[in-house]
Amino acid sequence: MREFPRPLISVEQVAGLLGRDDVVIVDCRFTLGNPDAGRRAYNVSHIPGAVYFHLDEDLSGPTGEHGGRHPLPDPAVFAAKLGAAGIGPGVKVVAYDSAGPFAGRLWWLLRWLGHDDVTVLDGGWNAWEEAGMAETADLPSPCPRVFEPRPRPEMVASMADVRRRPESVAVIDARSPQRFAGQPDPLDAKPGHVPGAVNCFWQESLRPDGFFKSPEEQAARFAGLPPAIIQMCGSGVTACANLLGMAIAGLDHGLLYVGGWSDWCTYPDNAVEK
Repeated sequence: MREFPRPLISVEQVAGLLGRDDVVIVDCRFTLGNPDAGRRAYNVSHIPGAVYFHLDEDLSGPTGEHGGRHPLPDPAVFAAKLGAAGIGPGVKVVAYDSAGPFAGRLWWLLRWLGHDDVTVLDGGWNAWEEAGMAETADLPSPCPRVFEPRPRPEMVASMADVRRRPESVAVIDARSPQRFAGQPDPLDAKPGHVPGAVNCFWQESLRPDGFFKSPEEQAARFAGLPPAIIQMCGSGVTACANLLGMAIAGLDHGLLYVGGWSDWCTYPDNAVEK
């Protein structure tokens, strides 16, 4: 099993890293249904030195007939963006959002491309503001680096993997209980879930104050499941919050079905359960 740095970092720890040339902070704030909200919030105020990554434009690839709403970005294209942001060998990356799953998406993507020194700000932007830490509207001028992508295909599960999985593999769906149950869903062509999947709502990884639950609490969320786990959601975003929760608990054996339900339901032969 690979050894990764602790997946969370505190407000105080991030404050101590400001100004270092071997640290890149990435603002990942985003609002589903209002794609420009995160960038507008970033332009108003952000952590000093932070660059901004947009879920649709930076953390995802182009959509097609299949593959879901947020496919993986092309490794070479994403690597160029990472390098332009100053991310490369020997650089620590800190990702944050507003108690959402988007920083987790960047955390997972970097590890998928072989960059393990990435952490997520516990409590996110809300905690930073509440602590009275420095804020700015100034845009940074990163020092470009060369990011060499080293994709880890073993971290990814395909639609075919989910379809033909043995009973020893659990599929965890991070969507809300309502969407999982098959209530009307405006986001996808069909409501429901993958047959045999288990619902584990991603927001249960957080406390009411927006901080992540403890390792013991995270472990309890996934207790009783087989050692082989495929995490999915609507489009491979909120599932990253569950994978982050697993990492907090010291569990690093989950795969990501990136296409998620938005991919699964585009295949007419795939069964649907409600």
